Amino acid sequence: MNVLNLKMALSLVNGALAAGRKINAAPLTVAVLDAGGHLLALQREDGASLLRPQVAMGKAWGAIALGKGSRLLALDAQQRPAFFAALNGLGQGAVVPAPGGVLVRDQAGGVLGAIGISGDTSDIDEQCAISAIEEVGLTADAGVAA
Repeated sequence: MNVLNLKMALSLVNGALAAGRKINAAPLTVAVLDAGGHLLALQREDGASLLRPQVAMGKAWGAIALGKGSRLLALDAQQRPAFFAALNGLGQGAVVPAPGGVLVRDQAGGVLGAIGISGDTSDIDEQCAISAIEEVGLTADAGVAA
Protein backbone atom coordinates (compact mmCIF):
# COMPACT_ATOMS: atom_id res chain seq x y z
CA MET A 1 0.00 0.00 0.00
CA ASN A 2 1.39 3.39 -0.96
CA VAL A 3 -1.66 5.61 -0.36
CA LEU A 4 -4.20 5.89 2.37
CA ASN A 5 -7.68 5.55 0.88
CA LEU A 6 -11.15 6.09 2.31
CA LYS A 7 -11.70 2.41 3.08
CA MET A 8 -8.50 2.23 5.12
CA ALA A 9 -9.23 5.58 6.79
CA LEU A 10 -12.63 4.29 7.92
CA SER A 11 -10.99 1.12 9.25
CA LEU A 12 -8.57 3.27 11.23
CA VAL A 13 -11.38 5.40 12.66
CA ASN A 14 -13.41 2.35 13.63
CA GLY A 15 -10.38 0.67 15.19
CA ALA A 16 -9.52 3.75 17.23
CA LEU A 17 -13.08 4.15 18.49
CA ALA A 18 -13.25 0.44 19.37
CA ALA A 19 -9.96 0.73 21.27
CA GLY A 20 -11.40 3.66 23.20
CA ARG A 21 -14.57 1.78 24.10
CA LYS A 22 -12.52 -1.22 25.20
CA ILE A 23 -10.73 0.86 27.85
CA ASN A 24 -13.73 3.08 28.70
CA ALA A 25 -12.08 6.23 27.35
CA ALA A 26 -13.97 9.50 27.37
CA PRO A 27 -15.87 10.18 24.11
CA LEU A 28 -13.30 10.46 21.32
CA THR A 29 -13.00 12.32 18.06
CA VAL A 30 -10.81 10.71 15.41
CA ALA A 31 -9.45 12.42 12.29
CA VAL A 32 -7.53 10.64 9.53
CA LEU A 33 -5.50 12.69 7.06
CA ASP A 34 -3.68 11.51 3.95
CA ALA A 35 0.01 12.21 3.32
CA GLY A 36 -0.87 15.62 1.84
CA GLY A 37 -2.72 16.66 4.99
CA HIS A 38 -6.18 16.29 3.44
CA LEU A 39 -9.02 15.03 5.62
CA LEU A 40 -10.21 11.54 4.66
CA ALA A 41 -12.41 10.67 7.63
CA LEU A 42 -13.63 12.30 10.82
CA GLN A 43 -15.87 10.79 13.48
CA ARG A 44 -16.96 12.43 16.72
CA GLU A 45 -18.52 10.18 19.35
CA ASP A 46 -21.68 11.25 21.12
CA GLY A 47 -20.72 13.36 24.10
CA ALA A 48 -17.40 14.59 22.67
CA SER A 49 -17.02 18.30 23.33
CA LEU A 50 -17.30 21.10 20.80
CA LEU A 51 -13.68 21.67 19.73
CA ARG A 52 -12.60 18.02 19.58
CA PRO A 53 -12.70 17.82 15.76
CA GLN A 54 -10.37 20.80 15.39
CA VAL A 55 -8.01 19.46 18.06
CA ALA A 56 -7.91 15.98 16.47
CA MET A 57 -7.23 17.46 13.03
CA GLY A 58 -4.56 19.77 14.51
CA LYS A 59 -2.73 16.84 16.09
CA ALA A 60 -2.77 14.87 12.81
CA TRP A 61 -1.98 17.90 10.66
CA GLY A 62 1.00 18.84 12.82
CA ALA A 63 2.38 15.31 12.53
CA ILE A 64 2.06 15.37 8.72
CA ALA A 65 3.32 18.95 8.36
CA LEU A 66 6.45 18.38 10.44
CA GLY A 67 7.05 14.69 9.72
CA LYS A 68 6.95 13.40 13.27
CA GLY A 69 4.44 12.24 15.81
CA SER A 70 2.87 14.86 18.01
CA ARG A 71 4.55 13.53 21.16
CA LEU A 72 7.83 14.89 19.77
CA LEU A 73 6.06 18.06 18.65
CA ALA A 74 4.99 18.61 22.27
CA LEU A 75 8.62 18.41 23.39
CA ASP A 76 9.69 20.75 20.58
CA ALA A 77 6.96 23.25 21.50
CA GLN A 78 8.25 23.43 25.07
CA GLN A 79 11.75 24.25 23.81
CA ARG A 80 10.73 26.56 20.95
CA PRO A 81 7.37 28.20 21.71
CA ALA A 82 7.95 31.12 19.32
CA PHE A 83 8.53 28.70 16.45
CA PHE A 84 5.24 26.93 17.15
CA ALA A 85 3.39 30.22 17.41
CA ALA A 86 4.78 31.12 13.98
CA LEU A 87 3.77 27.71 12.56
CA ASN A 88 0.18 28.28 13.50
CA GLY A 89 0.29 31.58 11.64
CA LEU A 90 1.89 30.09 8.53
CA GLY A 91 0.12 26.79 8.10
CA GLN A 92 -3.20 25.94 6.54
CA GLY A 93 -4.25 24.35 9.79
CA ALA A 94 -3.46 24.68 13.45
CA VAL A 95 -0.64 22.54 14.82
CA VAL A 96 -1.63 21.01 18.15
CA PRO A 97 1.60 19.86 19.83
CA ALA A 98 0.20 17.24 22.20
CA PRO A 99 0.35 13.43 22.07
CA GLY A 100 -2.44 11.89 20.03
CA GLY A 101 -1.21 12.71 16.52
CA VAL A 102 0.37 9.57 15.08
CA LEU A 103 1.93 9.10 11.66
CA VAL A 104 0.72 6.09 9.68
CA ARG A 105 3.64 4.41 7.93
CA ASP A 106 3.77 1.53 5.47
CA GLN A 107 6.07 -1.45 5.95
CA ALA A 108 8.91 0.37 4.14
CA GLY A 109 8.62 3.38 6.45
CA GLY A 110 6.87 5.71 4.00
CA VAL A 111 4.30 8.10 5.44
CA LEU A 112 0.76 7.31 4.29
CA GLY A 113 -1.00 9.82 6.52
CA ALA A 114 -1.79 10.47 10.16
CA ILE A 115 -4.44 9.90 12.79
CA GLY A 116 -5.28 12.58 15.30
CA ILE A 117 -7.41 11.79 18.33
CA SER A 118 -8.83 14.06 20.99
CA GLY A 119 -11.20 13.41 23.86
CA ASP A 120 -9.38 11.73 26.72
CA THR A 121 -5.91 12.39 28.10
CA SER A 122 -3.32 12.80 25.39
CA ASP A 123 -1.69 9.49 26.36
CA ILE A 124 -5.01 7.62 25.97
CA ASP A 125 -5.69 9.40 22.66
CA GLU A 126 -2.28 8.27 21.41
CA GLN A 127 -2.78 4.72 22.67
CA CYS A 128 -6.05 4.40 20.71
CA ALA A 129 -4.38 5.71 17.53
CA ILE A 130 -1.48 3.28 17.83
CA SER A 131 -3.84 0.38 18.45
CA ALA A 132 -5.89 1.19 15.34
CA ILE A 133 -2.84 1.53 13.10
CA GLU A 134 -1.27 -1.72 14.28
CA GLU A 135 -4.60 -3.54 13.98
CA VAL A 136 -4.67 -2.91 10.21
CA GLY A 137 -1.07 -4.06 9.79
CA LEU A 138 0.59 -0.68 9.35
CA THR A 139 3.28 0.99 11.45
CA ALA A 140 2.48 3.66 14.03
CA ASP A 141 4.97 6.50 14.54
CA ALA A 142 3.91 8.47 17.60
CA GLY A 143 7.19 10.34 17.90
CA VAL A 144 8.37 8.63 21.03
CA ALA A 145 11.61 10.25 22.10
CA ALA A 146 14.56 7.93 21.71
